[in-house]
Amino acid sequence: MRPIIYTLIYFSFLLQASQGVANPPVSKVVTTEHLEWGYLNPLRGKLSPGAVNLWGDRTKNSATGMLVRFKKGFESPPHIHNITYRGVVIDGLLHNDDPSAEKMWMPKGSFWTQPAGESHITAANGNTNLIYLEIDSGPYLVKPMKQAFDNGERALNLHKNNIVWLYQKTLKYLNTPQVKAVQLWGSDSAVRGQMIKLPRQFSGVIASTSSEFRAVLISGKVSYRSSEQSVITLEAGSYFESTAKFDHIVTNLGNDDALLYIRADEQFEVR
Repeated sequence: MRPIIYTLIYFSFLLQASQGVANPPVSKVVTTEHLEWGYLNPLRGKLSPGAVNLWGDRTKNSATGMLVRFKKGFESPPHIHNITYRGVVIDGLLHNDDPSAEKMWMPKGSFWTQPAGESHITAANGNTNLIYLEIDSGPYLVKPMKQAFDNGERALNLHKNNIVWLYQKTLKYLNTPQVKAVQLWGSDSAVRGQMIKLPRQFSGVIASTSSEFRAVLISGKVSYRSSEQSVITLEAGSYFESTAKFDHIVTNLGNDDALLYIRADEQFEVR
């Protein structure tokens, strides 16, 4: 089975195109049910973590966002990657650092970056372990440590307890008092990655004008709907996207904060 994808393109598309009207917005939602899992490193087979693309294609020269799952006790051999990646912990405990580094287990909501060419290991210690992994270009390859190189970047391990969350008073795009946000990478003039924290009983809109808006639910359970999607419940690891001007209507269904990782090329608004 392929991922359950809910996509609607306006039936008036051809008529509008013939009249010179810009293409209407298109959105997509991917749930975690029936995902078609493969291997992150196919050469290692069952010894490799499982992986599935949420968007893009990790085997091609393109930006990609994927889910990766690890068995309890997994520890990779020292290795490098040909490209830089970012990781966000969705479930379990993850460690990613130099081969000789002491273990620092990062729980869900933690974030790290792994520079291209830097030797490292990745380990997992939860009963179940799941991350969101993102690259800006591909393909995603695993290479031996002897091919290590320095690309000028430096790794970052950001434990969830060390994240400094900001409120409406500082971030003007948060138009509701209890929502929090943090920018993890990028700049205001380019694609950037942020996390937002939606409090218990939150119900509101994430309004985007981005040509690239991608959101992954890192923790919690939410109700989601839009002009193109009837109400659906999303679990951690689910994904939604849009282009152009678009409103994503989200309600936190849980008793704890819901956490979203958002990649966008324009600043969204939460109201």
